[in-house]
Amino acid sequence: MQQNMNKYIIPLYISLLLSITGFQAMAQTNSWVRINLLGYQTFNSKVAVWCSKEQTAITGFTIIEVASNKTVFTGKAGKPFGAYGPFTQTYRLNFSAFKKPGRYVIKAGTATSPEFNIGADVYKGAADFCLRYMRQQRSGFNPFLKDSCHTHDGYTLYGPMPDSTHIDVSGGWHDASDYLQYVTTSANATWHLLAAYRDFPHAFTDEHQENGLPGKNGRADVLDEARWGLNWLLKMHPRKDWLFNQIADDRDHHGMRLPKEDSFYGRGFERPVYFCTSTPQGFGKNKNRSTGLASTAGKFASAFALGATLFKDTLLKSRALSAWALGVEKPGVCQTAPGRSPYFYEEDNYTDDMELAGASIYNMDPAHEEYLNAAYKYAKGETITPWLGADTARHYQWYPFINLGHNELALQLQGRERYEITGYYKQGIDRVWQKAKQNAFYRGIPFIWCSNNLTTSFATQCFFYRVGLTNDYTYYELEQACFDWLLGCNPWGTSMVYGLPAWGDTPTDPHSAFTHIGHYPIDGGLVDGPVYGNIYKNLIGITLNEPDEYAAFQSDLVVYHDDYGDYSTNEPTMDGTATLIYLLAAKDNDRQEVMTQPTRRLVSASALKNTLSHGAITRGAEVSQKLALVFTGDEYGDGAAYIARLLQQQKVKASFFFTGRFYRNAANKAVIQQLKQQGQYLGPHSDQHLLYCDWTKRDSLLVTKKQFSQDLDNNYAAMQAYGISKKQAPYFLPPFEWYNDTIAAWTKQKGLQLVNFTPGTYSNADYTTPDMKNYRNSASILDSIINYEQQNISGLNGFILLVHVGTQAERTDKFYYQLPRLINYLRQQKYTLTTINELLK
Repeated sequence: MQQNMNKYIIPLYISLLLSITGFQAMAQTNSWVRINLLGYQTFNSKVAVWCSKEQTAITGFTIIEVASNKTVFTGKAGKPFGAYGPFTQTYRLNFSAFKKPGRYVIKAGTATSPEFNIGADVYKGAADFCLRYMRQQRSGFNPFLKDSCHTHDGYTLYGPMPDSTHIDVSGGWHDASDYLQYVTTSANATWHLLAAYRDFPHAFTDEHQENGLPGKNGRADVLDEARWGLNWLLKMHPRKDWLFNQIADDRDHHGMRLPKEDSFYGRGFERPVYFCTSTPQGFGKNKNRSTGLASTAGKFASAFALGATLFKDTLLKSRALSAWALGVEKPGVCQTAPGRSPYFYEEDNYTDDMELAGASIYNMDPAHEEYLNAAYKYAKGETITPWLGADTARHYQWYPFINLGHNELALQLQGRERYEITGYYKQGIDRVWQKAKQNAFYRGIPFIWCSNNLTTSFATQCFFYRVGLTNDYTYYELEQACFDWLLGCNPWGTSMVYGLPAWGDTPTDPHSAFTHIGHYPIDGGLVDGPVYGNIYKNLIGITLNEPDEYAAFQSDLVVYHDDYGDYSTNEPTMDGTATLIYLLAAKDNDRQEVMTQPTRRLVSASALKNTLSHGAITRGAEVSQKLALVFTGDEYGDGAAYIARLLQQQKVKASFFFTGRFYRNAANKAVIQQLKQQGQYLGPHSDQHLLYCDWTKRDSLLVTKKQFSQDLDNNYAAMQAYGISKKQAPYFLPPFEWYNDTIAAWTKQKGLQLVNFTPGTYSNADYTTPDMKNYRNSASILDSIINYEQQNISGLNGFILLVHVGTQAERTDKFYYQLPRLINYLRQQKYTLTTINELLK
C-alpha cells in the first residue's frame, strides 16, 4: 500500500515542484536584457537594453564571467527611457568601459541576458558567412542545389524589338524568396560587394570557385559573387542603347516552390524580360509610375565603373559610360513592373544614382573631371535621403535607402565642396537621432517593409560619416545601436540574420521555399524585419502557420514573426544581405583601424574659416590636414641649428618668429641665413620682447601705441638686414604670446596680421624649468599633442603648433629633440606641414 501511495505522491510532488518552478520562471520573465548576440568589440561601444512589462526601476547592473561565475564589472543603469513597444519601462546599460575579452552574462534586477562574447575578433568571418545566402540565391547554375534553374530566360516586353523576342539573360540572383530578378536590387547588391572588397579586403577569404562550388581560385569569394552579378548585368545591358529592368513579374507568387524552370508565363520555360522605358508598365491593371531611365541607368553605371576599376575590364568600362549616357539622356525613375498585385518597387529618386555613377566613373578614369562635376550637380538633387527622420515611406520609395553617392563623391573633393556634401550626411543622421534618442533602443527608423534593410543602410551611412569622412564620433552609439538591433538587441531578443550567430536565437522558419519545402538552411540571409502593427494588419494573404513564439513582445507599434506565412517581416532579401555584408566587413574593420579610403577630418561650418581670438588668427581652416610648426626665439637659440638641420633632412617647411634682438645677435646669423635659404617663413616677434598687457587684466595695456609701433618697426629693421620685408612677412606673432584686441587692431593698422598659437596642447610649455609649478617634461608635451590629435574631431587640422628654438640652461630636457618623433607621427597621420602664410592664405 505504501509503495502504491508513493507511486502517486512522487509524481504529485514533481508536478507541484514543476508548477512552482514554472510560476517562478513566469514571475522572472517580466523583464529581459537584450544584447547583441554576436558580441561586442573590445574597445568599442557596448550597450545592452533592460526592458520590463512592469513599472519598476533599476539602478545598476553587473557583468558575470561565465567561466568563473564571478562579478567582473558593475555599472549604473542611467536614466529610465519609459515605455516602448510591449514594455512599460526600459533602460540602456552602457558597459563600454569594460574591455576584458571573454564570455559573459549581464544581470539587472531579476533578468539575466544570454551569454555573449567580448573580443577584438567577434565579427570576424561574419561577412563571409553571409555570402552563403548570396550563392544560394544564384539563378542559372545554383551551387547550393548543384543544379540549374531559369536557363531559358527570356522573352522581351516593351522593347524596340518585337515583343516575345528571345534574349539570353540567364544568371544573376533571385531577388528574395520569390524568383523575380531586378536590376534595381542586383546592381545595388553588386556595388556593395565590390565596395566591401575594395574597402575591407582582409574581411574575406577564398574558399569557393567562381561558379560557387567549394575550392580555391586565387580570388576572394566576395569578388566571385560580385563578378556573378556583373556578368548578369552585362546581359541586361547588351548594347549601348538597350537597358532591361527585370525578369518575371508577380505571377511568380502563385505558390512556393524550389527554383527550377517556371512554366506559367505563357511561353514554355521562358520568363518575360522587361525593357527599360520612360513610361508606366504593368502586366495587369496595376501600373508603375516610371518617368525615365536614370534610376536604373545610374545603378548600372556605378556597378560597372567600380567593377572596371577592380577587375581592369574594358567591357565594363564601356558599359559604364553607355549606361551613364542613357541616364543623362532620359532623367527620371524606372520603377519595377507590377502584375496582378499592387506591390512593386516604387522608387521615386534618381539623382542619387547618377551622383554615385558620376563619382564612380571619375574614380575609374580621373582624367575626365566632367563626371566629378556632374556628380556634384546631381548631389544637389537629393541632399538628404527623404525617409531619414520620417515616420513612413512607400515600398522602396527612396532606394537604395541612403545616398551612396555622397560618400563616393566627398572622398574625391576638397575644402568647401567636400564639407558641404559631408554635411548632408550629418543632417540626415541627426534627423534620425532626434527620434532615436527618445527610446532605449535608439530606434529612429520607420517600421516599414524591409525595415532591416533601412537599418543596415543607415548604420552604413553613420559609418561612412564617422570613419571615411570626419572621425566624428558624435553618432557612434546610434550607429552601433542599429547594428546591435539587427543582431538581437531588439524587443524580440532575436538576431535578424539566419544562423548568425550559431549559438543565438535567429530565424528558423523564414518565408522561404528553401527552408519550408526543402528544409535547407539559408545561412546568412537577412530577413525583412519588423513592420508597424497597422501595416501588418492591412497586408494581403498573411496567415501565421504556427503559434507565435514572440507573442509576448508584439505590440500595436510593431510586430515581427518567425513564421513562413509572414512575408512582410520574415522574408530574406538578396539586396539587404549584400548591404549587410558591407556593414559586417566595416564593423570587423573597426578593430583593425585601417581603411583603404583616405580619412580626412572636419567639424562644423566654422571649419571653413580661420579661427580668431581677440583679433589674432589662432588656427587655420580645419577642412584639410595641414598644420604649421611655428618656432619663436628671443634671448635663447640653443636649438636653432639642430632644428634647421632636421627640417632640411626631413624636407619640412616651418615658420620662425624672432625678436629684433635675436636677428641682431651675431651668433644667430648663420642659422637665420640657412633657414632663409631653405624657404622657411621668417617673421617678427617684437624687437625687445615687450609685455603688452597685464597677465591678469588683459584689457590693461602696459605700452602706448607709439611704443608698440616703434618697437615693431625696429624688429622689421633688423629683419631687413636679411632682405626680409613687411610684404614678405605680413604675419606677426606677439611677444610672450600675450596680447589683447587693441594690440590686434594696432597691428592691422600697420598692414599686418596678428597670429598666435592654437591652444589645446602643452607645446608652448617647452620653456618651463623643473622649479616651476607649471613644468612639463618633453615626453608629456609630446603626449599632449598626440592625445589632442586622437581625441578631437578635427585633429590638428589648421593647427599653429608653437615651439621655442631655445630655452634657459636649467631646462636640460629639450623638447626640440622630440621633433623627429612628432614629425614622423604627423606624417603617418597624413598631415601636410606648411608655413604660416600657406596655412592661412
